Amino acid sequence: MFIPASFRVDDRETLLAFMGRYGFATLVSTCRGALSATHVPLIVDHENERLLGHLARGNPQWEGFGDTESLAIFMGPHAYVSPTWYATGPAVPTWNYAVVHVYGVPRLLSADQTREVVDLTVRKYESGRQSPWPNDLPDDFRQRLLAGVIGFEMPLTRIEGKYKLGQNRSAADQTGMLMGLHNEGVESRLLAEFIEHIRAASRAEPSDAADSR
Repeated sequence: MFIPASFRVDDRETLLAFMGRYGFATLVSTCRGALSATHVPLIVDHENERLLGHLARGNPQWEGFGDTESLAIFMGPHAYVSPTWYATGPAVPTWNYAVVHVYGVPRLLSADQTREVVDLTVRKYESGRQSPWPNDLPDDFRQRLLAGVIGFEMPLTRIEGKYKLGQNRSAADQTGMLMGLHNEGVESRLLAEFIEHIRAASRAEPSDAADSR
């Protein structure tokens, strides 16, 4: 991924947290001599430095696992940015976004491990709900469903982070960009909130470091 220095994010914990928050990823790998991509929720296993997921057994992409490197793309908020929002010119339109690319060689899991990955995925997305689904399916029904999926793990061999959030613009331009994003649709407002969160975290870092001394 092309990453200008001003947009590069190297802190591993920051990137892992991003992947956990925006867990619906695009998994790209080689299958039968051609590129294949699947959009799939992936779980970040911090302790073992790996991704966990499952594919439909009928999806041939898993047949290439274990041989070559795959790429998992985690996409965060993104939105169009109009040059009319900037305080300085001339300027052109652009698209701002946050993304993390993860590389590794996926490996297939056993049936028991696959069941654990499926249950882990359910727990992640149900646990924060007011009335979580209890995952109490009849055993025969569950076994039929599990027979139709393939679980996999992907060790994290390389992670790249890119936050293209207007850092290369002046302070006045960035302020105008945020105002413009807040006045647009839902996706634009989500990007504005993400940028504000990143800025707040960045401002807090020096004082936190001072408190720890």
